[in-house]
Amino acid sequence: MNRRRTTMADVARHAGVSLKTVSRVVNQEPHVRQDLVRRVQGAITALGFRRNEAASRLARGGSVLTLGLVIENISNEFYSSLAKAVERAASAHEALVVFGSYEERADREVMLIDTMYGRGVDAMVIVPTAGDHTWLTEYLASGLTAVFVDRVPEGLPDTDAVLLDAEAGGQLATRHLLAYGHRRIALISDNDPLSSVHARAEGYRTALRAAGAAADPALCVTGLFDPWQVEQEVLRLLALPDPPTAFFVTNNRAAIGLMQALRDHPGPRPAFVGFDDFEMAGVFTPGVTVVRYDVTRLGSAAVELLLARVRDPARPSQRVTVPVELVVRGSGEVPPP
Repeated sequence: MNRRRTTMADVARHAGVSLKTVSRVVNQEPHVRQDLVRRVQGAITALGFRRNEAASRLARGGSVLTLGLVIENISNEFYSSLAKAVERAASAHEALVVFGSYEERADREVMLIDTMYGRGVDAMVIVPTAGDHTWLTEYLASGLTAVFVDRVPEGLPDTDAVLLDAEAGGQLATRHLLAYGHRRIALISDNDPLSSVHARAEGYRTALRAAGAAADPALCVTGLFDPWQVEQEVLRLLALPDPPTAFFVTNNRAAIGLMQALRDHPGPRPAFVGFDDFEMAGVFTPGVTVVRYDVTRLGSAAVELLLARVRDPARPSQRVTVPVELVVRGSGEVPPP
């Protein structure tokens, strides 16, 4: 079994010093008391802490602001677009951006944040994983400035965040399918504990309740990350004695998996609406009806909020909500058989 990687926070606790002091010692900054240096170095030796030397060689220049971007998976079109938007917004302030993907692994998220902070990146835009994030309190208290995007970190409610109007998007998608006569609408979703995913699903349920067509638990599938998994679940649902006539899928990967399932499906074609636009959505026949939003606005708002926090650390936390819209292309406008 792999041992958890030792972080600077572990070193700080072992040495009985602040996280900032460990960062200063690791980065060989001047004017640190020698007794503190010895304590930190002793803790580093005792715990076997290893600094990321590749990262240290990229340490920021004296007058260049470096921002960190911690995201789920750069191969996902949403995250690559977000990275591009953050980089563009940062360049307007002559700032550099370094980023890393945690690929749905909470331990890797910790490693990325700890490594970036250890090389002097103390301003970060973070798309948090699911699960408790109170471990970040120590970093925030020691000088880390963070803005969270798309999701609210569990255990840190009083933080700056830029969020999509996800619940409204779920309602838009579901009401659209209801308007075309659908009542058996399936939900295909990923990790429900994530605040953004939960909000999309809640919008779906709210719209169904308002129409007098409560969600059928048998048609709600959560915890799916891979398009292949989505494909298998869609085929399973379509094989039910009373199958769904429509689907609401809560991310672009799920939409791809759904289309893979429908490619060779012999029965009536169900309607579907996706959440997240993607590059090929208008190429298919019919095109994919989606809930869309401005990713550039999402990234630029995050950078502006982050820099405002850097300038004024004492200001109250702020939430920015980015609106969503329904883009009609054909897949959601199929009536039930």
